[in-house]
Formats: sequence, C-alpha cells, structure tokens
Amino acid sequence: MAHIQSYSDALDYLYGFIDWEVERHVRYAPETMTLDRPRRLLAALDNPQDRYPIIHITGTKGKGSVGAMCAAACRASGLRAALYSSPHLQDFRERFRVDNQLINQDDFTALVKQLQPVIETVPGITWFEITTVLAFLHFAQQNVDVAVIEVGLGGRLDATTVCKPVVSVITSLSYDHMHLLGDSLASIAWEKGGIIKLGVPLVSAPQPPEALSVLTEMAAERGASLTLVGRDWLFTPVVGSWSGEDFTAGPASQLPESYRTGLTGEHQALNATVALAALDHARRAGVPVHAEGIRAGFEQVDWPGRLEVVDHTPLLVLDAAHNAASARRLQGALTELFPQRPLALIFGVSADKDVSGMFEALLPLVDYLIAAQAVHPRALALDEIEAAARQHGFTGVIEKIPDAYSALQRAGELTGPEGLICTTGSLFIVGEMRTVCGLPVGHVVPRQPVLRGVSYRRSNAG
Repeated sequence: MAHIQSYSDALDYLYGFIDWEVERHVRYAPETMTLDRPRRLLAALDNPQDRYPIIHITGTKGKGSVGAMCAAACRASGLRAALYSSPHLQDFRERFRVDNQLINQDDFTALVKQLQPVIETVPGITWFEITTVLAFLHFAQQNVDVAVIEVGLGGRLDATTVCKPVVSVITSLSYDHMHLLGDSLASIAWEKGGIIKLGVPLVSAPQPPEALSVLTEMAAERGASLTLVGRDWLFTPVVGSWSGEDFTAGPASQLPESYRTGLTGEHQALNATVALAALDHARRAGVPVHAEGIRAGFEQVDWPGRLEVVDHTPLLVLDAAHNAASARRLQGALTELFPQRPLALIFGVSADKDVSGMFEALLPLVDYLIAAQAVHPRALALDEIEAAARQHGFTGVIEKIPDAYSALQRAGELTGPEGLICTTGSLFIVGEMRTVCGLPVGHVVPRQPVLRGVSYRRSNAG
C-alpha cells in the first residue's frame, strides 16, 4: 500500500489508476465501466452521497455552464453549495468546489488517506470512480446544503450516476465521443438518458427530434416528468455583450421575467433557462433557493474558459469549444460581439474530436491560424491540424507553435494591438493559456470595461 504523506503523494497515488480521460480507446461498456465499484466504495463510507440533495447534470454542450449557474444561484440564496465538474482547466482541485472555493491540499490528502484502505479492496477501480467518491465524501464532510454533480462521460455507466438526485438535467445533445457513445443522436441520447431515475423529474434543453424521442420514451418508462425548455419553459435572448447576456425566461404559462447571466454568448440564455427549470424542481423538492438568489447567482457566476475575455491589447478570448456544435456557437459570438480584426486563431484539439466540423465553422473568420498542442496524451499533432486546415481550403498563414506562451506572443505580433486572438479547441489548451496569462486558478479574470467591446441587441427580442 502506497505511503501517502503529502498532496503530491495523494495525486501520484490516484494517477496510478486507469484514467479513461486519457485512455479513450476502450469500449464504453459494462465490462470496463460499471457502477458496482463506486457503489462498493460508497457503501463502505455509509453512502455520503445520500446526505444532501443533488442536481445531476449531463449533456454534450453546456453542462458545465448550467452546473456553475445552479451552484452560484444556490450559494447566493445563502446555501452551502458544492460543485463537482470535470475536466479541470489548470488545477486538479478545481473539480471539487464548496462555496466556489477549491478543495485545499490538506483536505484532499486526508480524504485520499481515509479512502485508501477501502480502495485496495475493490479490484479494477478506476481513477474517475475514486475521484467521484472523493467528491461525494468531501461534500458530506463539509456539510453542504446542496451539491451540483456533473457527469464525466455519457451517463448510463458514469460513476456519478450512483446518486439519487432531486432533479436530473440533460443539456444540449450533439455529436461527441461517438466512438464510445454511438454514432447517432438516438444512441447518444440513450447513453445520456441513463441518468434518468425512477420518479425523479427530468429537465432537458431543446433537443434534435431523434434525441428528444429517445429521452421522452425513457422518461415515460421511468415515471420521470419531463420539463422541456423551448416547450414548457421559454426564453428570449435580448442583449448580448462580452460581459454577459440579458434575456427573458419563464414557464410557458406565465409572463417571462428579465434575467442576466455573466456568461457570454446567446447560447448562455438557453443554458440559464435550463438552470432556472432545474432550480425550480430543486425548490419544489425542498432546496430553499429563492428568486433573488437566482438573479444574483446568475450575474455573479464564476466559470472560466467559456468565451472568457482577457483585457489585453490585442483582445484575447478563451473558449473551450471542442466539437462542431460548440464551434458554431463560438463562430456566432465572434461575429456578433467581437468586431476586432484581424483574427488569429490559436487552435489545439484532442485527436478524437471533429476537427473538420470545427474548422468548417471557424476558419472563414480566421486571418492567421496557429496550430498549438496542449501537454496531453490525446492532443492532435500540429502537422495534422495544418493538414486539416488546408483540406478545408484555408489559404492564410499557418504557424505551428506547440508552446502556449510562444503561440500567444506570435499571435499578438500577427494581429497587432487592434486585433483579436481566440484560443480554442479544447479545455486543455485553454487551461494552458490561462496559466501562461497568469489568470487566477479556478476563477474568471475580474471583469473590467473593454472599450472596444460591443453590445448586440438580438433581432428577435420583443
């Protein structure tokens, strides 16, 4: 048994277990991913996940933003609120937050030492399964009033699915991880719908018909009422700017109310409405979240790396878009909210992602492409990024610079002080860029006026 004395010892011990965030070539199947192992660990700890109400969230796009807004609203309502999310941007401890504070190193080390004897009794236990159990245990020991738990991958076989939430949430579904979750929206919806519990309300973002049909059938089979945003809850984006999104939202049977989220992009109005519907169900289940807290939490939400503006000259925007659908949303935001040009795109991506679909959305806006490579075993090689861009007919300058700091320096030289730099493609490259920029770990850069920023009034607003 490993001797754990320090935080680095605890991390080394954990990373000795298989990590599906790295080893994504395996089959997503019960023989490799099972809920039995985390259940055994949790049972030995007297099931800490049952000691507080849980909001459980999966989806392809937006689950992190929805989770962050739910946790912020609960915190602003005076509750001790926890958030478990993955992956992290800069520091492993970002995954475990209580009242938006990262777990401290001593507490984490003590948790691993407490759990180690039990871990040794569960053959085949994985890194994420252990991490999830650590989160459940930490939140119980911190006496949280509510926990927001984000699925790691899929839903049906994800370790977080051992919990019994007060509401289940499925954000927007699109194509991602197809080699694991299936190559149709129906199969992806079936995997994500695995979080639906018997009699537990389900909130869903608007979904493609193929996916919605599956989720509707699964909810009916499990006696889970389905609240569908776009049908049961309506929203209208009103005014967007680099510093957030104003929108109206509410149940379809009521007059809409005005809200603002500090997250940037028209899609955040949708995500915020999903969070509103989820919080409404949580309130009905006894979680004392209130309207003033929801408004304050949405405005104050702290979720870095999502259309995050760094006030530099030139302007630097960081966004963790990592599939074709999220790249299209980024393309819309860059077009509407950031008129600065020329645009240098610093692009780093995992090898299992839809680079072609992402480039289809982004390259028409790009003047200079810098291929970057995050320090991660799944990162796509620079030559392959360049080849994909040329295959899409990009005729502009392409430079291959793996180091994030050097890539940023070169991008600034190319755009000049009046231009725009966008770093995107994966959470990993965004995390590295935040580090080289000296941004606060786990928190957004303090918002200050950007004189060249714009506000954009939505044309469909009333």
